[in-house]
Amino acid sequence: VVRRRLLQRYEHQPFISCLAGFYSCRWKRYQRERAEPGKCCCNMRECMFFPLLVAAFCFSLVFLYTWGEGKNDYNGFDWYNYGNLGFWFLWSLVILIVAAVLFAYTSLLLVLAMCLLAEGQQLYLHWSHKIGTFLVLGFTISSLFALSILWRDHRKTVRLSFQVTAPYLHIGAIAIMVLLSWPVALHAIRADKKVIQVIIVGPYLAILLFLFLIPLGMYSPCIREKGTLGPKPALIGHRGAPMLAPENTEMSFLKTIEHGGDGLETDVTISYDGVPFLMHDDTLRRTTNIHEVYPNETGKAASFFSWDSLQKLNAGTWFLKNKPFLGMGSLSKADQNQAMNQSIYTLSGFLRLADSHNKLVIFDLYRPPEKHPYRNLWLRKILDVILKETKIKRHLVLWLHNSVRSFVQSVAPGFQHTMGRKAPIEDLLKHNIVKLNLVYTDMSSEDIRKYAEANITTNFYVVNEPWLYSLAWCSGAHSVTTNAVHLLKDLRQPLFLMTPRQYNIMWILTDLTSAFLISLVFAL
Repeated sequence: VVRRRLLQRYEHQPFISCLAGFYSCRWKRYQRERAEPGKCCCNMRECMFFPLLVAAFCFSLVFLYTWGEGKNDYNGFDWYNYGNLGFWFLWSLVILIVAAVLFAYTSLLLVLAMCLLAEGQQLYLHWSHKIGTFLVLGFTISSLFALSILWRDHRKTVRLSFQVTAPYLHIGAIAIMVLLSWPVALHAIRADKKVIQVIIVGPYLAILLFLFLIPLGMYSPCIREKGTLGPKPALIGHRGAPMLAPENTEMSFLKTIEHGGDGLETDVTISYDGVPFLMHDDTLRRTTNIHEVYPNETGKAASFFSWDSLQKLNAGTWFLKNKPFLGMGSLSKADQNQAMNQSIYTLSGFLRLADSHNKLVIFDLYRPPEKHPYRNLWLRKILDVILKETKIKRHLVLWLHNSVRSFVQSVAPGFQHTMGRKAPIEDLLKHNIVKLNLVYTDMSSEDIRKYAEANITTNFYVVNEPWLYSLAWCSGAHSVTTNAVHLLKDLRQPLFLMTPRQYNIMWILTDLTSAFLISLVFAL
């Protein structure tokens, strides 16, 4: 028997050595005598540092979730950095990788610490890991603060994500509490003093009770009775299909039509000689090869080029080089060749294409800068293209520009007039507004229902992620503007959709099962 125990102890030593080696960088030394659970097995310095490790883990988890749920806006983030840095790079992907690495690092340290404590070993976190913990804390806290200041709408995105992920986050949190019950029970039951037992068990039970009851305050429009879900929101291609083709090109809009999009969205400016064309940026640097054709005019406003000059530019090679979206699939050889031969598209070509396929159109109009010959005539020029040159069916036009709305209503009756912000229903009806075009962070099922009762539909932009599209569907949105028509068209029902009965069963079973397992751990 003695020999067997010595053998078991000898075989157990490499496991403890590995734990101590990874945590303390002490590969040949570890504590031979086990400390009884419940007794302090760390010196004062380590006892003070352990909460910092837990805090680093929590902040890294929050940052990873926050940034991960912001994937819908990664392109906007990268575009913002392009405007400030002058070159295109997927910074959003770099931050996501860093967030995942920091979370994995702090998770590993925390697991090692819990295992060492369970083995009755003293905690001696190596100085390099302590520096790493401080770096994780500093980076995550500063990053979260920067996001809250520079990207305030991101907080709204995270709050919206809770409406679909909260039931599943609840199950994950309960599972973690079940796993933690064993070390908590082990240390609490064997503690010498009642005060220590209360200090260990009290916060644990308080958090557990909070998690058991938190579903009472949850709300999700995707938890609804059968038969109450509205129709699937229509899909409007944001600058076409920019994940499949260069934005605002004929190929991009054809891809949207090919994948069943219901409408097309674009941006319109006007050339120096009065030709309306499609361009989102102020300059031509990002989406053309201007640095090759006109290397000395890369900073010149797009509207100060004549149409003849604009026609000499290639509007597709940048797409193949930069790959502007995270997760873009590889293009076929035919699509690559087609993308390489794209040029800047005119408004008239865009409208004729939409009209021939009976697609809705919505566009942002950009007034030319000062000293432009069409600065005061640009709207009339654009209306001439719509009404006289292309003669698109008027009910297909979602007119968004607000400054001369009454004039447009008088010369072009039949447009679907659209407002870009929320307003009282009385004001909207007074100006014959039939649709709202809102940023997705303004999404509210109550507001959508209120406007729908007045026959005012809602469109939300830019919705790329399936979870966000599912939320818009459950909330009753009429349509969304998206970069991912080819992905969202295949969604047959909202993600996370369930009935209240199904959710109550899931909630009660989770709580009862976890309560049984935790009670069993404490009893044993």
